[in-house]
Amino acid sequence: MEIDYVSVFIFACVTTFTPGPNTIRCAIMGMQAGYKRSMPYFLGIATGFFSIMLLCGIFASLLVRVLPEVVQVFSYAGAAYILYLAYRVLHVDYALSGQSPILLGYKDGLLLQLFNPKVLVLTLTLYTTFLSSMNHSVPALFLSALFFTMMSFSAISLWAFSGTTFSHVLASQKAKRVVNSSLALLLVFSAVTLIIV
Repeated sequence: MEIDYVSVFIFACVTTFTPGPNTIRCAIMGMQAGYKRSMPYFLGIATGFFSIMLLCGIFASLLVRVLPEVVQVFSYAGAAYILYLAYRVLHVDYALSGQSPILLGYKDGLLLQLFNPKVLVLTLTLYTTFLSSMNHSVPALFLSALFFTMMSFSAISLWAFSGTTFSHVLASQKAKRVVNSSLALLLVFSAVTLIIV
């Protein structure tokens, strides 16, 4: 299966930049402690994310080599997961209030990623479906893991720098609906592409 870079990029962007526990926590830390003091936590997240990406990429490569028919199964399972994410994005909340001002460190960020089921499912979906054709190349796996880690780090940095701005802009229900609907539609596009390509 040839790689559809547009779908991969859309899927990766929407899943890494949309708010979740990770991005919201980074926004709060950025507001409360500043970007520089939060950096160890962000580096821990990046290290954990890269490790999971690489390990899942290697596992997916072995799985596809031993059971090539698994690609079709994961295509449908991955599309279902992406549609579930689209549904969740429709109802996501950007509120940052009511969060405790706890400063977390490198180990906290690392452990959060290593035991984060969302990252595990997202990565397995990515490598057994969209990127299944690159699974036989170790350099390609390494570079893709590095690329997605940089994308993830950009997302948490963006949230850390401008979390308060996001919460003010998206305080309007109308703005929230437009943003959430647009992001959900992009995910639906990725899911459909995954099945028909």
